[in-house]
Amino acid sequence: MGHGTKNHDMSHGPRPMSQKLRIAHVSHVPRLEFMLMRNERARLAKALKQHIEGLNALGISALPKERTSMEGQPVSPPTKEAQLVLRPDCFDESGSALVPSGPIDQLNLVEALAKLSKEVSLCQRCPLYRTRTHPVVSDGSPSARLVFVGEAPGREEDLRGIPFVGAAGQLLTKMIEAMGFKRQDVYICNVLKDRPPGNRTPLPEEMEACLPFLKAQLAIVQPRVICVLGAIAAKALLGPHVAITKIRGTLMEYEGIPVIPTFHPAYLLRNPPAKKFAWEDLKRVKQLLEIQGQGAGDGGRG
Repeated sequence: MGHGTKNHDMSHGPRPMSQKLRIAHVSHVPRLEFMLMRNERARLAKALKQHIEGLNALGISALPKERTSMEGQPVSPPTKEAQLVLRPDCFDESGSALVPSGPIDQLNLVEALAKLSKEVSLCQRCPLYRTRTHPVVSDGSPSARLVFVGEAPGREEDLRGIPFVGAAGQLLTKMIEAMGFKRQDVYICNVLKDRPPGNRTPLPEEMEACLPFLKAQLAIVQPRVICVLGAIAAKALLGPHVAITKIRGTLMEYEGIPVIPTFHPAYLLRNPPAKKFAWEDLKRVKQLLEIQGQGAGDGGRG
C-alpha cells in the first residue's frame, strides 16, 4: 500500500514552488513568534537591569508607587512600605522576577522563598540538574538575622534535599549551638543548589548559573550578618580573587550587609587545628549581632 500511495502522489506532479513556500512559512510561524517573544523579553529584561544599575549608581535605590485617592487625586507622599525596591539582580536571564518588588512581610517572605524553591526545582541552566536527586535550597528560619552560605550540596544533602546534614553539617550545627543559637534560628544555604558529581569543586559556569538564586535568597531574607563558609562562598559574594586564608575573620560587606568569612566545616574536619581560628570568626559574627541588639532569629520583621 505504501508503494501504491507513492505512485498516486507522483501522479499529481510536484507542488508549485509558491505552495511549498507558503506551507513552510505557516508551519514555522508559531516557532518564529515564540523566538521573537523570548528575545524581546530578554532584551527588555537586560534594558531594565541596566536602567536599575544606572539609578543605583546615582544613589537611587527605590521609586515611589503612584498612589491616588478614590477621586483620582494624589495623596500624601508614599512611605517606605509603599516603595518599589530597585535591584538589578532581581531578574534572571529570561526576565522573570526572582524577588518580589516592595517590602516583604512575614507572609510574603514565606511565599517568596517558596516561589524561589520552585524556580530552583525547574532550573536547567547548567547540566547538574541531570544528575541530582533533589535540589537543595535552604534550611532554617526565613526571618533569620544570620545567614550561613556554603559551597554546594554533598551526597547526604542531595539525598535529603536539605543543606548541611552530613558530617560537615553536624559540625556546623555544633558551631551554631556553641554561639548560643539553635540551627532553626539561622538560615542556611549554598552557592550551588545541585550536587556536583563526586563532590568536586563547582565550576565557574555552575556558580554563575546558580548565583542569581543565592542573591535572591539574600534579598528576600535580608539578614543582618552573613557568614560565608569556605573559598567558593567567599568568591561568589566577595569576588573571584579573594583567598579565604587571607580574608577569614575580616569584616567585609555584601550589598551593605556585614560579611564574616571563615573556613568551611568540611575543611575543619580535615584540619582540626583550624577550628580555633573558625571559633574566633564566629565570635565576631555573634558580636556583630549583639551590637545590633538582636540574636540570630527573627528581629521583628514587619
